Amino acid sequence: MSKEKNMDLEKNVYQKEKLEQKPTRNGYGQGLVELGKRSEDVVVLCADLTGSTRSAMFQKEFPDRFIQVGIAEQNMLSIAAGLAFSGKVPFVSTYGVFCPGRNWDQLRVNVCYSKANVKLTGAHTGVSVGPDGATHQALEDIAITRCLPNMTVLAPCDMIETKKATIAAGEIKGPVYLRFAREATPIFTTVKTPFQIGQAEVFKQGKDVSVIACGPTVHEALLAAHDLAKENISVAVVNNHTIKPMDEKTIIEAAKTGAVVTAEDHQVMGGLGSAVAEVLATSLPAGRQVPMEMIAVQDRFGESGQPEELMKEYGLLAEDIKQAIKKVIKRK
Repeated sequence: MSKEKNMDLEKNVYQKEKLEQKPTRNGYGQGLVELGKRSEDVVVLCADLTGSTRSAMFQKEFPDRFIQVGIAEQNMLSIAAGLAFSGKVPFVSTYGVFCPGRNWDQLRVNVCYSKANVKLTGAHTGVSVGPDGATHQALEDIAITRCLPNMTVLAPCDMIETKKATIAAGEIKGPVYLRFAREATPIFTTVKTPFQIGQAEVFKQGKDVSVIACGPTVHEALLAAHDLAKENISVAVVNNHTIKPMDEKTIIEAAKTGAVVTAEDHQVMGGLGSAVAEVLATSLPAGRQVPMEMIAVQDRFGESGQPEELMKEYGLLAEDIKQAIKKVIKRK
C-alpha cells in the first residue's frame, strides 16, 4: 500500500499487557452524555439493561430524557421511531440479540423503510460475551442490519473509538446501528486518532498482505502484523469501522498487496468479510484476482466460557490471523 496515513495510536499498541483495558460499551455511555450536553433533542431508551449497556450514564445526567421501556424491545423501537418523527434523536439501548435480533421487523418497516432518525445499539456482540452463552452472543447482527436500505452500520475497535462513533452517529441523519462488546478490550487508539463514518483507516502499512478488520479483532490484527514482521512478512492493517457504507477506495487500495485477510467477531457469512469480498468482486479490473481468507465464526453458535477461551476456541486471536496470513500468501 502506497498511501501513508497519519495514525495516532497508543505507544504501547504492540504490548497488550501494558495497555489499559475497558469495555467498548463504556465509550457508548460517555458518547451519550456528550451528545446530551450538545442537544436537548437527544433521548435514550433502554430495555431494562441500563447498567449493562452503560446508558445509565445518560440516565444519571438527563433523567427527563431517559425512557425505561422494560423488556419490550419491539415496542421500544416503535416508540423510538415516533420520537424521531417528532424531532428527537433517540438512541435505543439493549443487547444485539434483541436489537436488531428480536425487533428486526420493526427495524425494517418503522425505522429503515420510513427513514426514521433512530440510532440502535447492540451490546454484547461476539463470543467474548463469555458465560452468558449462545442465546446472548450476537453473531449475526452485521448481516441483518447491513442488508437493510438506508442503514449505516458501525463496529468501532476500542472504547475511545466507540465514544467517537456514538457522537458521530448522533450527528448524522438516518438509521444507524452501532455494535459493541461486553468484555474489556485494549484501548489502543487516542483522542487524536481520526474517525469519520464511511472512512476506513490504515493503522499499519504493509506490502505483502492486507488485514481488514473491525471491532476488537483490529488489535489482534496489529499484534499479528507485529509478530510477522520478525519473519519478514510485511502486513498492512486496516480498521474498517464502518461496515456500511463501505470505504471502497481504501479497500481496493488495500487489495494492491495482492492478498487480503478479513477479521471480525461475527459469523463468516454476511459480515465484514462478505462486504469486502463484494467490493473486490465488483470493483477489481478484469483478470485481476486477489485471494482472501476470512477470520470469523465459522457457521457455529456461541457457547459459554471465559472470553479469552472462546476467542481461542473460535479462532479469532492474533495467532489465528497469523496462520490465515501465511495461508493466503501461499495462494498469491
